[in-house]
Amino acid sequence: MSIFYTIIFLLLGLAVGSFLNVCIDRLPENKSLLSPPSYCPACNKRLAVKDLAPVFSYIALKGRCRYCQNDISKRMLLVEMSTGIGFVLLYYFYGLSIELALVLFYFSLFLVIFFIDIERRLILNKIIYPGAITALIISIFLPYLNFAPAIAISEHFADLGWATGIVGSLLGGAVGFGIFVLIALVSRGGMGEGDVKMVGIIGLIVGFPLIFVAILMAIVIGGLVASFMIIARIKDRKQSIAFGPFLSIAAMATILWGNVILNWYMGMIL
Repeated sequence: MSIFYTIIFLLLGLAVGSFLNVCIDRLPENKSLLSPPSYCPACNKRLAVKDLAPVFSYIALKGRCRYCQNDISKRMLLVEMSTGIGFVLLYYFYGLSIELALVLFYFSLFLVIFFIDIERRLILNKIIYPGAITALIISIFLPYLNFAPAIAISEHFADLGWATGIVGSLLGGAVGFGIFVLIALVSRGGMGEGDVKMVGIIGLIVGFPLIFVAILMAIVIGGLVASFMIIARIKDRKQSIAFGPFLSIAAMATILWGNVILNWYMGMIL
């Protein structure tokens, strides 16, 4: 049965990844996700069904459009493979559960943010707001999922009953948003408005105090990558680097292991 579900989630992930590529291409340009059907951006030729099989079509076509022979973006393959593998790994992590369905949604959301910010340097409200609404709904109606804010906040505050989840979510969102507003003001534009909003949404998702884990992780990962790029002369010190990808990685890591990391850290300092 495990093999069966592995195949199911792999195929589901590949299919979702194909749709996420459409989102990455069209959302920044305010285009419909449904119309027109998929087409080659180089020759505008509508793609046939045989051209749309995730991963397999890319391999069969050797990364080139069937009609004009222009290169197909390698990002298409990367997103589809990442989504397929990610869905399988998350299935193994959560099993068949409500948590799995919600984390698959967050994973897809952060993957879209990751690639749009790399390519366009944009973090779109139309992506951020659905994440915020979902996080608030979860905090109210499903506060004791194993990544929900109530799990973390309940260890630091008296039991607030049904309000535990929403308090943890709102507090995490407010803390994350407030910290990055201050960073944006001090850096005088060094931190984008989209980054500020995204940290607020991450706070709503992971709650308080796990927002501190997410922020610290994003800063550490971003700093290491930036240092490598400067040393390798890929970027110089004056060039900015998109921060959304690091926030996306840190958010998913916090959803998966935030409580473990926080408990380990508290054990180290106490």
